[in-house]
Amino acid sequence: MALNADTTIADLLREKPESAQVLFRFGMGCLGCAIANNETIREAAQAHGVPLEEMLSALGIAEA
Repeated sequence: MALNADTTIADLLREKPESAQVLFRFGMGCLGCAIANNETIREAAQAHGVPLEEMLSALGIAEA
């Protein structure tokens, strides 16, 4: 699966479980909640006030 900004948090964690530590650093502590099943990385960044480009860089994935 090609990961990008429109990948859901749940799919990101299935493909790259080590990404949880990166998301925690950005203040995203509820990675197992129901929202994570449908929320994209882009949406999560916006909801948490995190610059998308910074988060994607830390995760090592492309924007689109």
